[in-house]
Amino acid sequence: MGSIISCAKKNIKIILRKAYPFKCEIKKTKKWYGNEYGGFFVAPDCLNKDSIVYSFGIGEDISFDTEIINQIKCSVHGFDPTPKSINWVKNNTQIPSGFFFHEYGIDKKDGVATFYLPKNTNYVSGSIVKGSERTSEGIEVQMKSLKTICQELGHDCIDILKMDIEGAEYSVIPEILSSCIKIKQILIEFHYRFFEDGFNKNKEIIALLKKNGFKIFAVSDSLEEVSFINENL
Repeated sequence: MGSIISCAKKNIKIILRKAYPFKCEIKKTKKWYGNEYGGFFVAPDCLNKDSIVYSFGIGEDISFDTEIINQIKCSVHGFDPTPKSINWVKNNTQIPSGFFFHEYGIDKKDGVATFYLPKNTNYVSGSIVKGSERTSEGIEVQMKSLKTICQELGHDCIDILKMDIEGAEYSVIPEILSSCIKIKQILIEFHYRFFEDGFNKNKEIIALLKKNGFKIFAVSDSLEEVSFINENL
């Protein structure tokens, strides 16, 4: 039975790899930061203690952020407007000193947005994207554009911008790329499964990233976490 399941999983991955436009386009030294659930591949050779890292979508997992802080010795700014995430950060006594948490999320514009929480109360992450797994009635949360965030925090260049924002990446990325903020690496968890045309959305976003100088240098085994590096910086 085990061999049958293993073979089935392998076949699914083959099908997904054919359907996905996620193929490494540039060779870079890469390292996985964080646990299996919350981690991403990073190009560590481009980082130092003065690097600026933005981490959008914290939930209840800062394994990625903690390892970046411990290994690179730089600061990480974390962002999440989800009430459960905010409470978790406030009550967590293991938060590293280099982690700075902001109680709002990223969107294509500033203002209050409707946020839909998971129906399953064991889950954490909310989203501005409706779905069958989320409550029909949303809550209001504060959102800001990347341009506003950088202005408020005093940053004009970001070394790593990590996004796990539950499907909102498709609407946010175009604004990010038009913001004129210099970004060296973008790490994205893609939530294509939330949309009927998810594969097409992936292709469109990757084409847009490529047009703006970003190339894929790493893809996770799950085919959901994709790491891009800016050739122009």
